[in-house]
Amino acid sequence: MSQTDSAVICAWVEKQVGGRVVSCERQARWRPAYFLEVEQDDGRMALYFRGDRGVSDSQQYGLEHEMACLQVLEAGGIPVPHVFGFCEEPRGILMERSPGRADLSTAKNKEEESSVQRHYMEILAQIHSLDTEPFLRAGLAPPSNAEKLALADLPIWEKAYRRAKTRPQPLIEFGLRWLKRNVPPPADSACFVCGDSGQFLFDEGRVTAVIDLELAHLGDPAEDLGALRSRDMSEPLGDLRPALAAYEEFIGRSIDRFLIDYHTVRFSLTTPLATLPVLAQARPGIDLIQYLCWFHVYSRAPMEVIAKAQGIALEPPKIPEAGNNRHSPIYEDLSLRLTPPASEDAFDNYAGQTAHLTAVYLERLNRYGPALAAANLAETNALLGTHHADNEAADAALEAWLAEADAQADDALVRLFYRRCVREEVLLEPVLGEFSGARIQLLD
Repeated sequence: MSQTDSAVICAWVEKQVGGRVVSCERQARWRPAYFLEVEQDDGRMALYFRGDRGVSDSQQYGLEHEMACLQVLEAGGIPVPHVFGFCEEPRGILMERSPGRADLSTAKNKEEESSVQRHYMEILAQIHSLDTEPFLRAGLAPPSNAEKLALADLPIWEKAYRRAKTRPQPLIEFGLRWLKRNVPPPADSACFVCGDSGQFLFDEGRVTAVIDLELAHLGDPAEDLGALRSRDMSEPLGDLRPALAAYEEFIGRSIDRFLIDYHTVRFSLTTPLATLPVLAQARPGIDLIQYLCWFHVYSRAPMEVIAKAQGIALEPPKIPEAGNNRHSPIYEDLSLRLTPPASEDAFDNYAGQTAHLTAVYLERLNRYGPALAAANLAETNALLGTHHADNEAADAALEAWLAEADAQADDALVRLFYRRCVREEVLLEPVLGEFSGARIQLLD
């Protein structure tokens, strides 16, 4: 969004709620969003404008969908931000700015962390127990059979991926085959699920609001338990074992661990499925480094979960020494030149840092990329018994091979793909940000 957009938003907000906008600050993140304060006769109102992504990953979940979910949840007694209206241009939801903060790792101590975690699981159990009829009236569709309940919205992401795919993606193809080959029986009938669970604000040991419900739908409650493990990789949620125990306490029964593993794999895989269209055809203003981190970290996570579920031993690859070539000084100079100056504006800081991180990644790619690509190629040729000269040809052959492979090939493929992901994260290491050192929690 431009300065013109922010001016339009401010004018619209004043008409929507009355009063005068006295503060409008763009949130420092990849998605357009604004924090606003409105002066009214009886004091100031804190608001949040959640803008459209600007890139439609699935062409399925729109802002109107999220707004409807928020309204039904509020009517059902769930703590969510109150919605004041929907702006058509620029598109966005105007809602209250709920008190509290995100990121449970900022809890004052372990006691607060445990209290918030338990409260969130209590709310999640309440959400799953809500009558589905109001959500049906709001336009949400129930899955028509047990397989569709298990696969959830995976077909949506796969469809977008198929449209955008321009080169072999053997890890994704393996993940899709594994999910369709291992469909588990559901834990229960379909209920309202957050989809991308684990997103909330908290204060003084309590959850103040459940937020970010754009992927919400009607599905298996185990979906949200699996998605918690994915969310934990970027926004630490603490030890999820007591969280799961608390949830089972609130609902009065246990949840099959493989079902949770299955939905962890499924939900994690939706990230590379959803980000590949953006990476395949980059558009101006997109934080490609963020998308690369999402793509590769959430490609690794399902391999780790499958390995744990099937007893596959994983070993990280040997990492080569950094190389130097005639281009190295140029990349180093670019990285230094793009080091952003300090700015009082949070979004300006974010935009400048994004350009700098892109240059840092390119420098890293120049130093490590050739050796890591050669290691990938050697391993693929060894598995297939081939002598392909480049990775794209090798990956095409690998895709064709795994399409005919049965479950007995899982061990070799999971180990191969895991090592590939680790190598990609070596390239991303200086720019991983919140994903630095992140590992998916493996349940007992």
